[in-house]
Amino acid sequence: MNLAVLLVISAIILLVVVISVSVSRLRFSGARDIQPVDIDAFRNLTDTRESKYLRSRLPGPEFRRIQRIRLRAMAAYVQTVGENAVALIRIGQMGVNSENAETAEAARQLIDQALRLRRNAGAAMLRIYLARVWPTVDFAATPILDGYQRLSGSAMLLGRLQDPATTVRVSA
Repeated sequence: MNLAVLLVISAIILLVVVISVSVSRLRFSGARDIQPVDIDAFRNLTDTRESKYLRSRLPGPEFRRIQRIRLRAMAAYVQTVGENAVALIRIGQMGVNSENAETAEAARQLIDQALRLRRNAGAAMLRIYLARVWPTVDFAATPILDGYQRLSGSAMLLGRLQDPATTVRVSA
């Protein structure tokens, strides 16, 4: 009987710890969850001129192998961008109820752009995986890159409005 009571109490304590960690993670996640993205490297991977150059210089099998590697790297960048968009949505949600109308509007714009980018990142991942099957098909994630740069600007604006001393950086 004592063992059963001890197990129940241990389970309740463990449940409380798990719930408190989850709640604190949700509450305080945001800016520190953002992973910097090397925009220049991402731009190089999405540049169709670079793909055309490689196609003209490499034999077919070698180009397909290299292109698959580039697409895998592109997928990693797009995944990071999508995860950063989720973190920026959380940051925007914290600023929506601000008493300052300019801050609240900047937060709403950040959320809208982040939601759009998150949706587009999912579609881009699908196109990347299809392009990995047929690596000779041109693929450009340029809309993701452009959207991410706009989102970065919105995040910086909201960060400056909320706390001018803090820098929000979403690109390297």
